[in-house]
Amino acid sequence: MIIGIDISQIVYQTGVSRYTKDLVRNLLLADKENEYKLYAGVIRQLPQILNFLKQLKNDGAKFKSFIYPISPKLADKFWNQWRLLEIENLIGHIDVWHSSNWTQPPTKAKKITTIHDLTPVLFPNYHDQLVVENFKRNLQLIEKNIDMVTVDSRATKDDLVNNINIDRQKITVIYPGVDPIFCQKSKEGIDNVKKKYKLEKPYILSVGTKEPRKNIKRLIEAFVSLGRSDIELVLVGKRGWGEEVEVGKAKVKELGFVEDKDLPALYSGAILFAYPSLYEGFGFPVLEAMACGCPVITSNISSLPEVVGQTALLVYPKETKEIANAINTLLNDDKLRQKLVKNGLEQAKKFSWEKTANQMIKTYQDINNVN
Repeated sequence: MIIGIDISQIVYQTGVSRYTKDLVRNLLLADKENEYKLYAGVIRQLPQILNFLKQLKNDGAKFKSFIYPISPKLADKFWNQWRLLEIENLIGHIDVWHSSNWTQPPTKAKKITTIHDLTPVLFPNYHDQLVVENFKRNLQLIEKNIDMVTVDSRATKDDLVNNINIDRQKITVIYPGVDPIFCQKSKEGIDNVKKKYKLEKPYILSVGTKEPRKNIKRLIEAFVSLGRSDIELVLVGKRGWGEEVEVGKAKVKELGFVEDKDLPALYSGAILFAYPSLYEGFGFPVLEAMACGCPVITSNISSLPEVVGQTALLVYPKETKEIANAINTLLNDDKLRQKLVKNGLEQAKKFSWEKTANQMIKTYQDINNVN
């Protein structure tokens, strides 16, 4: 079986980027029977694609790569709107084509796509109108053309069934894994990272792209309401879109984008991890925090209760006081913190990329065997 995968989205430094990298890396490690063709449409961020392919080769992975100077806008025109140029014209024969949900090129192969969340549909006010329209059009293509859709959680599967006309039997839940780099770090490793980012006080950590649904404004308000001058709130994540959140004079430190190599120590050194997101298709940061031994506060909606199970404090994210009360509880209850750390470490072990890759390979085989 020859499997083609669109890896164009690895360049965006988001959860979807991390998902794509880890999935492809583990597919190539786990699957020695099938052939893989990796396609990327990229212009300005070509070095990131080339670096990723180099890493795969250094790991001993066998694959063929096909890189073309095709921008997302051009791909949308040719493939999503005009329905021109089969992907086989660019990468040759394939039996299965695994696309991102943003781009659906015509193909003779069996088609599978991964939908990570439905934020443009569920929260249209948080996105540019053009993004919403494109997303909805792509969902219509998926309804008509895709043989199988994989999603990261049962919550996303329910969202999909409730919002587009697709057979539930065509939707498969395959949970992502957690990268092994996310584990408890030594005191020396933590101290080095704290020194690098000038973190002199105990800190509460939050990680995520700065966008409205991450609910950063309410998190800051909850933290400020506690009046704790002895600790800091540390925000990690690149600027996304939406209204700029004013940090003001509060004890809030914005680190911006942080490389993966520093994140495990940042998680490990935090008093707690706060992630009161309004919606997540999965929520990698809460899983990473648990794997690093950091107690978690997160939302009681969307996929997040699936990810954390009974191992975190759950809050209703639109209630600032509820977020503040949960933070205050963990700051003052060391026994509870230790319980969440222990249970969180066990919960994180349930998610592995090896398991994810094997489930995806079986899905490829299943759709390829259907006449």
